[in-house]
Amino acid sequence: MSWLNFLSFAGIFVLCGIAWLGSENRRVIQWKVILWGIALQLLIGLLVFTFPITRFVISVISNSINAVLDATEAGAKFLFGSLLVPDPNATPGPILAGRWIARAVTPAYVPVAGDRLSPESLNLGYTFAFRALPSVIFFSALMSLLYYLGVIQPIVKFFAKVFRRSMNLSGAEALSGATNIFVGIESALVIRPYLASMTRSELCAILTACYGSIASTVLALYAGLLRPVFPNITGHLVSASLMAIPACFVISKLLVPETEVPKTLGALPEEDAENAASGTGEPARFAQERPAGAMESIIVGAMDGVKLAISIAALLIAILGLVALVNLFFSNLAGLAVSNNPAVRRIGLIFQIVTLQNIVGALFVPLTFLTGVSTNWNEIWQASVLIGRRLLETEIPSYQQLGVLASQGALSDRALLIISYCLAGFAHLPSVGIFVGGFSSLIPSRRKDLASLGWKALWAATLATLMIGCVAGVFYFGNPSVLRG
Repeated sequence: MSWLNFLSFAGIFVLCGIAWLGSENRRVIQWKVILWGIALQLLIGLLVFTFPITRFVISVISNSINAVLDATEAGAKFLFGSLLVPDPNATPGPILAGRWIARAVTPAYVPVAGDRLSPESLNLGYTFAFRALPSVIFFSALMSLLYYLGVIQPIVKFFAKVFRRSMNLSGAEALSGATNIFVGIESALVIRPYLASMTRSELCAILTACYGSIASTVLALYAGLLRPVFPNITGHLVSASLMAIPACFVISKLLVPETEVPKTLGALPEEDAENAASGTGEPARFAQERPAGAMESIIVGAMDGVKLAISIAALLIAILGLVALVNLFFSNLAGLAVSNNPAVRRIGLIFQIVTLQNIVGALFVPLTFLTGVSTNWNEIWQASVLIGRRLLETEIPSYQQLGVLASQGALSDRALLIISYCLAGFAHLPSVGIFVGGFSSLIPSRRKDLASLGWKALWAATLATLMIGCVAGVFYFGNPSVLRG
């Protein structure tokens, strides 16, 4: 055990202290929620990182889901062909098609080394477009089928009971939070009849759980980006999903403690099986009838997956374009460094290192340090920039860059593990519009409360994802099998 493990442990309570400082009412905080929420995270971390049997189970889960992800490529290969979706275990060789496609997507004067059709030739967009996005569609259909067959609902109810009885949450909070392990905003539809009458604290908790967790339908996307450097990533993403819910409740109940009496306090609300989320799709879909059969559930899930995949791609195009536009402005200011005027030259020199990513990275340095990610300044800085980029650009570019840095040997195993946990959530600016807008469409009478809570919930989710990174840091002692089986 090193001092970094102690730093990670202390970081859990420092993050809670930061949330406590911003609390709406410190006097009424229910400390049972806080203590049990932290205890649940530590228990999950202890099981995942310490006991060989648990690591074996995580490894089995990881390998099983990875096998499912590999099956995803069967459909993608049929649609796009083996040239665009080749066997991942095959060694790519020079092919004439590589020359034609590469020249179609790049300027003619750019040489294509070896005419190889590979992610190196066509950049990360190749992997994302032809492998990652199809996996979202496949997982959406799979989750829809599993919900139709009634496989997911008992798991949701189990975790809902655990959260309610241990943390003294209202039934609606617990059920929505448990559903968030598998889905995103659709978790609100499970408790839709209770939304309008919920307290501010309940609304903040549910919003925070949406921001701070990852849906199973995009878990495939993240896993695909990191599997080459982190073979066990899928199991750890499942672990992060479980830790995220109590972490979100801990921080949200510190920021917006309960001052009223929730209507579902002491019991789980009854929900119809058809109102359980399929993992993707629009809220309107759940007002429709339950799918008539397994095939219809697959069709509906696949169509919802298409919407989600297109939304992800469109969001990345818009957000990354806007970030690039701001950075272009900064780079133009950096050009002032060649000016003959000393004052103007000084401004230019400053903006040679100023980008949006570096700005948010600098802001996150203290919080990143608390996770115990490393003693190396370069690793701390890289981790801070990745977490800051998540806030601006969504978690996908950050996971992509994390994979690149790990493949280059720029990060230690400890840093790779902790950052992977910290990035596991939708805690970014685009989510504010998605979640607040989605909730407002369900309960327009609470639009004012949702607007005021949206930013608090984003802050709470950011702290919560850092907290689960701390938990991972507490129990990681350098065992390589944790990452690679």
